[in-house]
Amino acid sequence: MISKPTYTQAFVWTWLPDETTPVVAGKLSLDGRNLLFNYGKSYLERKNAIAIYDVELPLKPGMQPLMAGLSMPNCIRDAAPDAWGRRVLINRLLGLKGMDANNTVQLDELTYLLESGSDRIGALDFQYSATEYIPRSPVNASLEELQDAAALVEKGIPLTPELDQALHHGSSIGGARPKALIEDGLKKYIAKFSSSTDLFSIVKAEFIAMRLATLTGLNVAPVSLVQAANKDVLLIERFDRIHSPKGWHRKAMVSALTLLGLDEMMARYASYEDLAEIIRHRFRNSSATLRELFSRLVFNILCGNTDDHARNHAAFWDGEMLSLTPAYDICPQGRTGNEATQAMLIAGENRMSQLITCLDSAHHFLLSSEEASEIIKHQIEVIETNWTAVCDEANLSKTDRTLFWKRQFLNPFALEGFA
Repeated sequence: MISKPTYTQAFVWTWLPDETTPVVAGKLSLDGRNLLFNYGKSYLERKNAIAIYDVELPLKPGMQPLMAGLSMPNCIRDAAPDAWGRRVLINRLLGLKGMDANNTVQLDELTYLLESGSDRIGALDFQYSATEYIPRSPVNASLEELQDAAALVEKGIPLTPELDQALHHGSSIGGARPKALIEDGLKKYIAKFSSSTDLFSIVKAEFIAMRLATLTGLNVAPVSLVQAANKDVLLIERFDRIHSPKGWHRKAMVSALTLLGLDEMMARYASYEDLAEIIRHRFRNSSATLRELFSRLVFNILCGNTDDHARNHAAFWDGEMLSLTPAYDICPQGRTGNEATQAMLIAGENRMSQLITCLDSAHHFLLSSEEASEIIKHQIEVIETNWTAVCDEANLSKTDRTLFWKRQFLNPFALEGFA
């Protein structure tokens, strides 16, 4: 068993726009219970330097103050692992068993940053050195091996060194479900696996939702469904990586949680209305973006995705303006009754998963009631028309079709009051 590491600082490296190699941007330092950031002098002197995110970490010398309520810069926290990645690292570093490790043991944030894989979401990475960049690179492993490794982590069983290193590659990405990162030629993917605790085919449910979302006209990350060891695996194409003859470009990203200035503990106050306000002022093509965000909200309700929290929305950042990333993590959630609520507030303090709630907020997206209603009607029609074909594409069982239809997808509660 490896002893728990103790770190007091980490150097933040970044890929600048159109570059394929990283440069050091600054240093993250422990100050009591907080992590504070300051840019390096060499970075500030670069002509092509951009702020990691200017609202939070503007390009200027000196230690940057934290925004109210935060213990570290949110735009840096976006690059840290979430529940699944943290579980992998606890297994790797401490060797504790499954649920005990998941629920009672925590490593510090610097450890999560410095011990997780380097191919993390967005354009940041974290190193021990300010002068030498050493990526924590992947070991090639098959989907079957990665899936087996994920299952062992769920059970709290320590991995072999080979599988540990392979699964460790994906420890830096967000979300709570078992997953890994893979590369196939000129594309990179996030692979999502089934879990031993799944009560229904969640992998297929997400595939169906993502495919139907694409058919409605939403900008959605491409997905495919494959089999490994007779189990379903969802492959989601990464949109934060672009391959070129010189290598991989990384696209900088920030989450909606960062845009809203909230941390994990304050996420329940995140609202679509506040996000729409930021889009109006800080995004490229704001009118089209507002329509897209409203359409995603509607689709989340129609497909039963109540896990639309502020880390499941994100924007590309180019140093000047923001632009909405393709949609991801559109995954219908299990429900026992009809009534449901969204993770983000929709209209005022109302977060009820109903289309009439969306209509009440339409003006915040610069949409008339008629325009909002047409978006809703269009999506309902697309879901109804393509349901059977997409379920066939997923080879969804008759039992799961019965379970999903009019429960997750087009639940009557969502349609109440909408003519």
